[in-house]
Amino acid sequence: MKSPHSALPSILARFVVRDDCLQIGGLPLSQLAVRVGQTPFYAYDRRLLDQRIAELRGCLPVAVKLHYAVKANPMPAVVDYLAERVDGLDVASQGELRIALDSGMAVERISFAGPAKRPWELQAAIAAGVLLHVESSHELETIGRLAEAQGIRARVAVRVNPDFELKTSGMRMGGGPKPFGMDAEQVPAMLRRIAVLDLDFQGFHVFAGSQNLKAEAIVEAHAKTLELLLNLAEQAPAPSRHFNIGGGFGIPYFPGDQPLDLEPIAAHLNAWLPRVRARQPQAELILELGRYLVGEAGIYVVEVVDRKVSRGHVFLITNGGMHHHLAASGNFGQVIRKNYPLLVGNRVSGGDREVVSVVGPLCTPLDVLGDRVELARADIGDLIVVLQSGAYGMSASPGRFLSHPPALEVLV
Repeated sequence: MKSPHSALPSILARFVVRDDCLQIGGLPLSQLAVRVGQTPFYAYDRRLLDQRIAELRGCLPVAVKLHYAVKANPMPAVVDYLAERVDGLDVASQGELRIALDSGMAVERISFAGPAKRPWELQAAIAAGVLLHVESSHELETIGRLAEAQGIRARVAVRVNPDFELKTSGMRMGGGPKPFGMDAEQVPAMLRRIAVLDLDFQGFHVFAGSQNLKAEAIVEAHAKTLELLLNLAEQAPAPSRHFNIGGGFGIPYFPGDQPLDLEPIAAHLNAWLPRVRARQPQAELILELGRYLVGEAGIYVVEVVDRKVSRGHVFLITNGGMHHHLAASGNFGQVIRKNYPLLVGNRVSGGDREVVSVVGPLCTPLDVLGDRVELARADIGDLIVVLQSGAYGMSASPGRFLSHPPALEVLV
């Protein structure tokens, strides 16, 4: 079917539409809403999760391991589902660690990154046997002390803040002064200290940036990352077993965005593998992906509770908004606000169409899901769908703002 507006063609192509109603998990959206029992809700489609993993497995070298960054979507059902399909889980808090451990993923395939890990978080991670990505000298000393007290040789990798950035990324996590990881020039001293503390050194972690749609930028960052890690590995107290080179793979959200081309990235990694094996034969090459795995598999569904015309402009007032989906409101990192792709889920094309603004129930002008978007004409009771909502949705939103009820989440 032809998409109703220019942002949707490639995005909507992943979904099935029957009788002008979006299908999720093999169900018409209207039927799914009845099954869920309330709106608003998030729905994540197993078929789309499987499709994305299959695309990656079919393109990337077999030797490259896929890890899921739980921060993108920590819903336990989603994590459990992915734990059976990826090679590892990466967490950034004790709460995420509990979810990862409950998923059944082998502990040696779980890693824990992030600044400001508290002593009790480190204690729990050491006791569980997961891999700790060390972010600072102070953290390293704390790990050494806590591991000695437990009588456990803690598994550690060094998170490196490189001296380069992932160009054109939506959020830059490396290069220049950063709170994440150790500056590359400080890493050799940390490696020597790891040997003194008799910790179980496993390898390195670099995460240069996120939400990148330019394959050439990712290829350039991978080349610089691997060269850096191979050089640092020569100074390590043990052979490297993990080269986690981060993620950064983006998904299209806005008009003009083009899906990421995986082929150049795969070809480049395939060319690098012999060099990695020659210099660090035990090292696994790991891609840590979050948004790219789950972002396009999820939708956020709200219900129109009022239809209002103000000075000639139509407002669709819904029961959900920025308190559930901060990113879609433009208040999660956007410099200039842009609309996430929207549609009327039970009238995808519709007959009549109109330009409207979709707003939520909160008493703030920031509570906007869609500003002057063309949609099928919607009435009270219709379902508005925000696509590309599988990552950084409910868990990244101020859910208690104004004390409205929370959204539900379902995996279908």
